[in-house]
Amino acid sequence: MRTTVGIIGAGPAGLLLARLLRNAGIDSVVLESRDRAYVEHRQRAGILEQGTVDVLREAGAGGRMDREGLRHDGIELRFARQRHRVDFPALTGGRSVMVYAQTEVCKDLIALQLAEGGPLLFEAEALAVEGADTDSPRVRFRHEGREDVLECDYVVGCDGFWGVARAAIPSELTQVFERTYPFGWLGILADVPPSHDELVYARHDRGFALLSMRSPSVSRLYLQVPEGTDAGTWSDDDIWAELERRFETADDWRLERGPITQKSVTPMRSYVHEPMRYGRLFLAGDAAHIVPPTGAKGLNLAVGDVVTFARALIHEREKGSADLLDAYSETCLRRVWQAERFSYDMTSLLHRVPDATGFEDRLQLARLERIASSRAAETDLAEAYTGFPFD
Repeated sequence: MRTTVGIIGAGPAGLLLARLLRNAGIDSVVLESRDRAYVEHRQRAGILEQGTVDVLREAGAGGRMDREGLRHDGIELRFARQRHRVDFPALTGGRSVMVYAQTEVCKDLIALQLAEGGPLLFEAEALAVEGADTDSPRVRFRHEGREDVLECDYVVGCDGFWGVARAAIPSELTQVFERTYPFGWLGILADVPPSHDELVYARHDRGFALLSMRSPSVSRLYLQVPEGTDAGTWSDDDIWAELERRFETADDWRLERGPITQKSVTPMRSYVHEPMRYGRLFLAGDAAHIVPPTGAKGLNLAVGDVVTFARALIHEREKGSADLLDAYSETCLRRVWQAERFSYDMTSLLHRVPDATGFEDRLQLARLERIASSRAAETDLAEAYTGFPFD
């Protein structure tokens, strides 16, 4: 099998890249190790930056998002029983975000790819990327019980942290930067309308909490818990009681309870692999970088990566110049490190570390009070939250 761009991974990054290339007249093949049902139902991110929303619309993949997604023009910060709303459009020249789950983005892009795009092979396990430093890289993969080879001009690894793409880059050429956090997020899905019409980020002496949503009838909520916590040790009543404590305000706001349909614990880490390119192999998304979810950046960073690659390849085809492809890693990493910085700042602003001192607690409150009282500080948060430029 031969194609111009071999894409490993049918998450939102790989699927969007296939769509962008198809719209530019460039052929591709997408290999996905899981089956279609798994890809369309795995719970992941739900906040789309303004740039991601714009790209999906331009790619012809925004119709259902615009009908069913929830545009949010701000977030609420809670601390010391106070409430402060950050108004995105007023601070960013009109930018906002969209609540639209990654599962829905994948469903939309899969439907388009199967109807209009090139081959999308589910249950096709990539085994190795070979010849990345040559003009003819190859992906060895297993599909329908037999091994095959996908010959490409370029390979883009959108196969996540545990995928095979990153392993093709010689270790002596790489640098890894990472940080693990001594806490995680206990996340739940609940069949109850959200108790607030925008996301609520709460800093509390007992730990962080986040009120989010998946739809007007489904709430998504999170609690900071110790690293290694087993979600099964938390009863539904205990989860709701702890959420009520951490979201408590001085006014009459109340958290609505409902049946919990799913619970899990997400570990927290920061990770960056440099470079993001080796020869004709390009890394995108979690294959190259991971951010703690506090800043809502993971999915959006992956979109920025594949937009950068698609633009660079189109430039090479139209202008005969590989300068943008050569600059891929440097270009992406500028945005990645800004997102890492913002995600770290949000995490350290709102989470309480196990051995926090009174001094550190007061610094957190001082930082939050600064955001609530300074338009400059508030603008910095709003600009980062709604998204860094792709170029």
